[in-house]
Amino acid sequence: MKENLYKVLTPQEWEISKASGFITTELDLNDGFIHLSNAAQLSTTLALYFSHHEEVILLLPELTQVQDKLIYEAVDSQSKRSGKFGHLYAELRVSQISKSWVLKRNAFEIPEDILLEAEMRKAAD
Repeated sequence: MKENLYKVLTPQEWEISKASGFITTELDLNDGFIHLSNAAQLSTTLALYFSHHEEVILLLPELTQVQDKLIYEAVDSQSKRSGKFGHLYAELRVSQISKSWVLKRNAFEIPEDILLEAEMRKAAD
């Protein structure tokens, strides 16, 4: 089963990205790659990095065109997190987004199909 990876943006970052045609965040520009989370990592990403936002945009990129630029890398030793995360060392176009959701602050309710994906992956391990 292909693992989906997700990108979280603020509404302002999403508006800037739609205007430019490229997914752009200050963090990604500073780090030199696009940060992505799989379904199992998504809740923690939201809790650690977006807890002060009332609303975020969740994107499902279609990564087949840039698969060779996707590297799974361990977090640095100073991070609270563990495991490997998808880092995309390429531009990600808005046209490569296959689905998007607006998540509002009510514990950032994750869409059911993503929760089920996380549950299915955990059961398979």
